[in-house]
Amino acid sequence: MTVLDEVRRSALPLTGPGDLDPLMERVGEARFVLIGEASHGTHDFYTWRAELTRRLIAEKGFGFVGVEGDWPDCERVHRAVTGDTDPFEALYAFERWPTFMWANEEVVQFCRWLRRYNAALPPEERCGFHGLDVYSLWDSLRAVRRYAAARLPHEMEPVIDALYCFESYGHDPQQYGLATRLVPAGCEDEVVQLLQAVVRAAPGDEQGFSARQNAEVVAGAERYYRSMMRGGPESWNVRDVHMADTMARLADFSNAKGVVWAHNTHVGDARATDMAAAGMTSLGQLARERYGDDAVLVGFGTHRGSVVAATAWGSQHHVMRVPPARPASLEALLHEAVVEPEALFVVPPKWTRPAWYDEPMGQRAVGVVYHPERELRGNYVPTVVGGRYDAFIWLDETRALHPLHGEPWGDAEPETYPTAM
Repeated sequence: MTVLDEVRRSALPLTGPGDLDPLMERVGEARFVLIGEASHGTHDFYTWRAELTRRLIAEKGFGFVGVEGDWPDCERVHRAVTGDTDPFEALYAFERWPTFMWANEEVVQFCRWLRRYNAALPPEERCGFHGLDVYSLWDSLRAVRRYAAARLPHEMEPVIDALYCFESYGHDPQQYGLATRLVPAGCEDEVVQLLQAVVRAAPGDEQGFSARQNAEVVAGAERYYRSMMRGGPESWNVRDVHMADTMARLADFSNAKGVVWAHNTHVGDARATDMAAAGMTSLGQLARERYGDDAVLVGFGTHRGSVVAATAWGSQHHVMRVPPARPASLEALLHEAVVEPEALFVVPPKWTRPAWYDEPMGQRAVGVVYHPERELRGNYVPTVVGGRYDAFIWLDETRALHPLHGEPWGDAEPETYPTAM
């Protein structure tokens, strides 16, 4: 049997939500399902991810969605989907570049569904929507200050000390990171004191949990910006460890199973790529190490189409062409082998699966910064697909998603290592 024949025999039809049944069976009683995307700007990845998430929530009782977004921004969305307001306004209010990742029509549609679903449940059983990322240093610090002033006045001293320390570097996290190359300590001691004070004193209700999480974000962001300016993989690892820790805290606090939405480079197991050799971990690897089969990793891929992205960090986004995948890539193989335009692959156990699952191939990874003309020289991660994911959703031709608005100017965070994922 040829490789093409093996791939065709592995492909399962994917024409509607009901065809996700084999993947739902693979999920079983797993505690976490991490669902990826091959780009941050593709309509079809968002809609299929939403379809799978709806089924996980409605049929398997998953209790929160954690996304590659900031805690304070997503907290507004959480209040909308678990309350009685339209989530559109909360999503439209996203301001940190790239806003199109979450301020788009596809996420609005899902969050409106989630609000309708939650409305039939008692408050304590409603499914939340939360940010896992580490970028919101100033927003989280201000949130901690507001909470401490209202609820923890006896703990204001370490909060104010941390605030003053960061203010001495201006309001630019990049400037803070640069400064700590000369004075390595920076605000680390003040952040440790703030975190200890909030964790010690905040009550166990939802507002207290949010305050503790904002303090964790401040601590994570301080480490991230300090390590980012030194270069190398450390800042990437700080970020993914923070996301894994946040996922765990959400699961413990809510006593619920969780769905995670993030890029394939975070969701996939780094050990099945060249990331491991570069000293990098990933959220998916950490989930497998901590939870074993209780974590299910789902990847996405496409051969060609269109995508929303930008040509430089912080610049205006627009719709770009995604050219056909380069030869010898995973996408080129699936394009040639799979007859139907969309297909599902559920990875069999290693000792029973066809050999193609364990052959290293390049897999395309498109970030928020993208240059289609450089496809042949970059944008591909060497991947053993059977080790990187537990399931893979193949969409031969995809379309760009639909942002709610243009990007704000002058509000861009620095590019993440290794390339805007």
